[in-house]
Amino acid sequence: MLKVTGRTMPGAFSFLPFTVFAADGVGNGEKEAISPVNLEELSLYTAPPPPQNIRHAEPEAGQLEETVATVTKLAEPYAAWCQGTYAKIQPKVQRVVQFGNDTYAYLQNPPKDFYPRAGIIGLAGVIGLFLARGSRIKKVIYPAGLMTLSASLYYPEQAAAIAKSTGDSVYDAAVQSYAAMEKILKSQSK
Repeated sequence: MLKVTGRTMPGAFSFLPFTVFAADGVGNGEKEAISPVNLEELSLYTAPPPPQNIRHAEPEAGQLEETVATVTKLAEPYAAWCQGTYAKIQPKVQRVVQFGNDTYAYLQNPPKDFYPRAGIIGLAGVIGLFLARGSRIKKVIYPAGLMTLSASLYYPEQAAAIAKSTGDSVYDAAVQSYAAMEKILKSQSK
């Protein structure tokens, strides 16, 4: 049997021609003439003939795989619903978190006379609760109204901006409801 000696070269060096030397004996001490051997002559480099009948057989699914597939199919609608709900809720939660961070930063360095003004606005709400004896509607309207009035006295610019945007949205809602009522009445008269 011949013994192959030499080293292999990785990468692009493997395409370069080189000589492979083979030795007949296994360490018997005799020095013989070294003869080169081609790559095709070595059995190590010959590929076996391709098989004639190649068939790929899919293994049958076991009980565990079938159970996992069934659970996956059952859980898929719920997972899709959860992802959709999360996608709807995520921006709102991020806005609330951002509002909390902004409020915290604002309260860390408040403007002059902020806390006395906030105290008076809160006191107006408490007075509204004492004045609203009786119905539940009064208990909501009186404190909210007195707090809004006292806040508009301390912050007139912001109150005017809020009143303008609220007025515009109320006007838009009134126009839309008028158009909807007109449409309903016309469809009933036909």
